[in-house]
Formats: sequence, C-alpha cells, structure tokens
Amino acid sequence: MGAGENRRIAPTGAVMAAGRLAILAAALLVAPLGALASAETLNGALVKAYLTNPDINSQRASVRQTDESVPQANSGYLPKITASASAAVAHQNGNLIAGAQQDTNYAVGTLPRNYGVGISQTIFDGYKTINNIRSAESNVLAAREKLRNTEQGTLLQGVTYYMDVLQNSAIVELDKNNVEVLKEQLRETRDRFTVGEVTRTDVAQAEAGLANANAQLLTDQAALDTSLAQYRQVIGDEPKTLAPVKPIVKPLPKSLTEAVKISQVEHPAIVAAEHGVDVALLSIKVAESSLYPQVTVSAQLSQTFDVSSTPGQRLFQGQIGGNINIPIYEGGLVYAQVRAAKEGLSVQELSASSFREQIRAAVVAAWGNNQAVIGVVKAARASVAANEVALAGVREEAKVGQRTTLDVLNAQQALLQARVGLVRAERNQVVDSYSLLSAIGRLNIPTLGLAVAEYDPGVHFDQVKNKWIGLRTPEGK
Repeated sequence: MGAGENRRIAPTGAVMAAGRLAILAAALLVAPLGALASAETLNGALVKAYLTNPDINSQRASVRQTDESVPQANSGYLPKITASASAAVAHQNGNLIAGAQQDTNYAVGTLPRNYGVGISQTIFDGYKTINNIRSAESNVLAAREKLRNTEQGTLLQGVTYYMDVLQNSAIVELDKNNVEVLKEQLRETRDRFTVGEVTRTDVAQAEAGLANANAQLLTDQAALDTSLAQYRQVIGDEPKTLAPVKPIVKPLPKSLTEAVKISQVEHPAIVAAEHGVDVALLSIKVAESSLYPQVTVSAQLSQTFDVSSTPGQRLFQGQIGGNINIPIYEGGLVYAQVRAAKEGLSVQELSASSFREQIRAAVVAAWGNNQAVIGVVKAARASVAANEVALAGVREEAKVGQRTTLDVLNAQQALLQARVGLVRAERNQVVDSYSLLSAIGRLNIPTLGLAVAEYDPGVHFDQVKNKWIGLRTPEGK
C-alpha cells in the first residue's frame, strides 16, 4: 500500500479532536453538578423564576385581590352609618290682608340649614351574609390553588427551557465540530484529487457533506436562539454558563397507581375545582336568601335651623325603629336565580370531574414517558458506542480499499446523529422526570428543596379579613 493510500484514510488531528469534543458535548447533560463550579444551576434559575416571573407575580396579585372579597362579604354584618347636611338661602315677600284694616306687606329672609346622622343595622338577611362569607373564603382557597398551579407550570417551563438551552448548546457544538471535520476532509479530498488519488465525484461528495453540515448548523443555531429567548422570558435574565442536570428521582412515586392516587388528592387544578363546587353550592343558598324575611333596625338624629321659614327657629329630631320586609312574590326573578344557581352547581361538578380525568390522563402519559425515556437513553448510548466502532471499522476497511470516501462520510454522520440523539434523550429524561412530578401536583418549593422562602398567601389574608376601614393595601405580599 502506497503512502497516498495511508494519507487518504488516516484520521487527522482535526478529526480526532472533533471526536473528543463531540463526546464532551454529548456528555454535557449528565456531568456531575459540581463540574462547573461557577455555572448557573437549575435550582438557582428556578429560584429566580419563583421570585421574578410575571405570571407568578400576577397570580399572587390576583389572590390578594380575591382576599378582599372576604371583608366585602363581612360588611353585611356591620352597620351602615351616613351623615348628611344641607343649607340654602330663602327669601319671601308677602301681603297680609287685614280685612277692614290696612293690608301689611312683609319680606322675610332665612337661612334654612340641616345636619344629621343615621345608622342602619341588619339583624337577619335570610343567611345571605354568612353564605357570602363562606363563598368568599372558598374563592380565596380556589385562588390559592390556581396560584400553586401557576407556580408549578412556571417551574416546569423553567426546567424545560433550561434543558433546551443545554441541549441546543451541545448540539450546536457538535455541529460546529462536524463542520470543522468536514472542512478538513474536503481539503484533503481536494489535495488527493490534485494528485489523482480520487475522482471529481469524491470532491463533490465532500462538498455536499460540508454544505449540509453548514445548513444544519444554521438550523440548530436558530433553535438555540429561540431557547435562549424562552429562558429569559421565564427565568428573568440571560443564561450564561449553565450547569448540567440529573433527572429527579427521589420525590417520584414508586408506581403508577400511587402516582394517580396522589394526583387525585393533591393536584392544585383538582383542588381548585373542588372549591369551585363549594362556591356554586353556596351561591344557591345566597340566591334563596331573597325568599326569607329581612329584618333591620335603624336610628336617625338631625338638627334643623330656620324651620318653616321662621328665622331663629330650631328643631331637633331623634328616631329609632325596626323594619321587617317579608317577600311574597317578586315576579319569579328569585326563583329563576335559584334554578340557574343549581344548574351552575351541575356545571362545576362536571368540570371538576373533567379535571380529574384530565389530570389522570396526564399522569399516565408522564409516567409512561418517564419510564420509556430510561430505555431510550440506554439505547442512545448503545447507538453511540456502536457507531464509534462502526466508524473505526469503516476507516480501517478504507485503508485496504474496501470502503470509499462516501462510506467514511456516512459513518461519521451516523455517529454525529447518534450523539445528537443521546443529547436529546438525556434532555428528555430530565424534563420528563420533572413533568411527572408536576403531573402529580408536587412540583413545588418544598419538594425541590429550593433555597427560597415559600410565598405564603395567608399573610395578606390575615391582614385584610377583618379590616373595617382604610384605603392602603397591606404589605403582606
């Protein structure tokens, strides 16, 4: 075998370096967490999202807004106090007819004034207030569960986009190294063509391989740019160096049956729907309250000056009394409202049942994906190992003229695709493990052990539930 033959098939320094870099990129997703000491960790990124994500903060504000419905409902128990005052300028001209005597003309100017205060207290309203309070409290609990669901969704987005950045960065590195290898291969092929060792076909094949590699690099770079933008949207800042991540294992249930059971009890979407059923049930009682008697007591005090256009005259009045209003027939309005509320309860019950089935299906799917991806990762690693052996074999066979340049290129591309497949599989393994945790309703701060204080919506609720007066919002955010 001549020197030209050896030169044609021997792996160059660029090829061997590219192989090492490709292996490094493929292993990036599963390297130990301490490998990059100064890198941003997944937990650190999730803490940023938990504190700054606008979707989470918007939902927290919505919970605080819902908290205010409780003191609004409580107002039915409290008295209503009003004050009033009035003032005017009055002038009268008149003529007194005195019969046989001379008539008398007169003019009187007065300043009639009045001020007073009134108080009204509901004694009985058909249980409307107590049911409004219970309904408001159920709405608060439902809003808290919606917040938990939003937090779960945002944290899962954070995991997904974090892993997308890692995955797409690794793929772009593989693509870049592949381009460098193909550039070197094209240069060598052109050199061999110049000395007549290969044909023009070999050169064209090398050129086509490089063109395809460049196109793939541009496509994968665009995917990386997209994942970078999505990361910033959820986490709140630009990703720099991201530390690798391992799949979450310990918090996951041991069986599908256990996973489904947990989700039916703990998933915030289901719990929120159950509170919605409570609200619908209480709305029936609120509507029925209009059919009951209404009992109120009231008191008024007033002071009037220049009474009856008489200058200097004063009048003080005080009154206290009670009132009972017994509805007999209101045109069928209340009855229709009660029937509508009962249908609303049916809607909420069916909605809650639908949520249960949706969550169950999501858990089954997440469990299946999480189990399957373990095998996919093993198969991907086996594929990489097999393709490495195949590429080495093709190169050896090419040394003795049993393989062509195209065969070497194909084997090299097969190995690249296997490494890309491994990167994608390892990314999916991490995301699928967190997706299962989210599906059962436990993707939260305590389970993940994040170094951040968990938001407590009860702080703001306790500050406003008995607040009788004041326009300032509390600081319990």
